[in-house]
Amino acid sequence: MLSYIVRRILQAIPSLIGISIITFILLHIVPGNPVRILLGQHYTPQRAAALAQSLGLNKPLYMQYLIWLWNILHGNLGYSYNYTEPVTYLIGHALPNTLSLVLIATIFAQLFAMLIGTVQAYFENTIADHIITVLNYFFYSMPSFWLGILMVMFFSIQLHWFPSGGVVNPQDPNPGFWDWLHHLILPAATLTLVTLAGYSRYMRSSVRETLLMDYVRTARAKGLRESQVLWRHVLRNSVLPQITLFGLSFPALFAGALFIEEIFNYPGMGLLYWNAVGTLDYPVLLGVTMFLGALTIIGNLLADILYSLVDPRISLESMS
Repeated sequence: MLSYIVRRILQAIPSLIGISIITFILLHIVPGNPVRILLGQHYTPQRAAALAQSLGLNKPLYMQYLIWLWNILHGNLGYSYNYTEPVTYLIGHALPNTLSLVLIATIFAQLFAMLIGTVQAYFENTIADHIITVLNYFFYSMPSFWLGILMVMFFSIQLHWFPSGGVVNPQDPNPGFWDWLHHLILPAATLTLVTLAGYSRYMRSSVRETLLMDYVRTARAKGLRESQVLWRHVLRNSVLPQITLFGLSFPALFAGALFIEEIFNYPGMGLLYWNAVGTLDYPVLLGVTMFLGALTIIGNLLADILYSLVDPRISLESMS
């Protein structure tokens, strides 16, 4: 397994380099000048030239990229223009909040998707199946930022059940776990709802196909209870597509969290990214983009490993 993981990481290096080149070029051709944004009303040609030289923005574009690539190979993502802090520090400070949001949303989305998809497949073409299908399409087609706004308006502004943003109460000198959880519920519920719809549709199709398999009919013919058939034979084989979907959609969950964190003013990587967009903070934008690129590769690798653990018939060597 170790040799397979090392081989996959080495194969991913050219992809990461390609992502970095494309991202670097696209960021630098976007209209706007970070030097002018940073100086604001204090802009003068002399100050702009001095600041551009200190930031290395006066060099040719290919030279800027090579310097950035050399630094990143040594673990240095550069310094933020806006925060004057190392990008690694900013990402490390924001990452735990985003990870907690994404992991909680993923766990609940997967669990509810298994339950809802199984119920839909077992009671196929019933009223319950049709109602759940309509709700799935409703949440699947709804943009995450719009759903987040609706959640804030209803649960925060109208009902006053949950805070509208933040990660803890800033007026509480000693915020605890429950305060953190209270602030996390709304953004996590929003991300769960927009993710659940896609997961449950895949689970419904997988369970429906599994219910028609010969080994399921054989298990029923042996006299096993229906709960045993579903748990032992149907769910275990139906969950394999969910693992693939999880590996592929894990980076998309982070991308969805970017919008949700902006809506809820949640201090994660999403809010860090949006603040960097407003000031054309190249080091932060590049650092977050490269992190998401690496996360895509890690998600695919994690899906392969989980596949081999869930289904003994599949080995990592057979997927290489």
